[in-house]
Amino acid sequence: MAEFSFKNRQDGGNTQPLEHWGMDSEYGVLTDILLGPVDNFGWLPSNATARRTLRKGDVFDAAVAAEQHQTMREIYQSAGVNVHMLKPDANHPYQIFARDSSVMTPWGPIITQMSNHWRRGEWTELVRFYHRMNIPVYDMVSTGTFEGGDFHILKPGVVACGYSGDRTTKAAIDQVSAWFEAEGWEFYAYEFDPFYLHLDVLFSMLTEGLAVACIDALEPEFIQWLKAKNIELIDVSFKNAMHHMGCNVVALGNDRVLLPAEASSLIDACKANGLEVMTVDVSMISRGGGSLHCMCQPLKRESVVKKVK
Repeated sequence: MAEFSFKNRQDGGNTQPLEHWGMDSEYGVLTDILLGPVDNFGWLPSNATARRTLRKGDVFDAAVAAEQHQTMREIYQSAGVNVHMLKPDANHPYQIFARDSSVMTPWGPIITQMSNHWRRGEWTELVRFYHRMNIPVYDMVSTGTFEGGDFHILKPGVVACGYSGDRTTKAAIDQVSAWFEAEGWEFYAYEFDPFYLHLDVLFSMLTEGLAVACIDALEPEFIQWLKAKNIELIDVSFKNAMHHMGCNVVALGNDRVLLPAEASSLIDACKANGLEVMTVDVSMISRGGGSLHCMCQPLKRESVVKKVK
């Protein structure tokens, strides 16, 4: 078993994949996840969805958010997923969105650098967690800003990563893409408007060769690139994507998906495509600007390399 390190990455590539942790796709069987605490969560004007919630005068109910978070944890456990929790830090109300402060790779997690001042210190508890678990860090972003909601391993050897210049910046994209390219991976950088916050507001993988996307909000060249990678898309409306975080979903593996309960059209479409659907109401959380995908940081997915033809 590899010992903890702040830089497991080998300069020039050929880094050895971790044996007990890591992932090479967004849809391999999910065995271990990291979730952030709900303890200190409250709505902040972090993106268009959250600003709309605050503008409407909606009232945040911490007890409801905690209940929804607990139900989500129980669903993961019922699906055979080991749930690991970050320790709460009262200074970090958006710590609940554990996707952003690191991203998992086959070679260990990358510690990111977040944009908003109220999130910049989240990496401290995260590093303590990886140290306690003896999970070597692949590397740490050291230039620009980079947030995990933009990062997607579409399949072994292929990454799509969004950047708006606001949350994830070109400087950080250049640094991280160079690491992956040295490992022999393709890294597609997709630029979009800051209005959309992260790429996972508009796109997420569901299973091998199938993703959910808000096609009207994505540039045609990105759609064409996805199709060239043999990825079919289930379209969701702009309203569902922005108001209900309808693209912000989690693949559990073996054609199972976890979806927001309010994403009724996506639920029907996934079932029509032969997927087993699990749902959970996280509306008290998602109105703060992030949903299921934002809250889930995979620590281990079963490798799907053997399935690649």
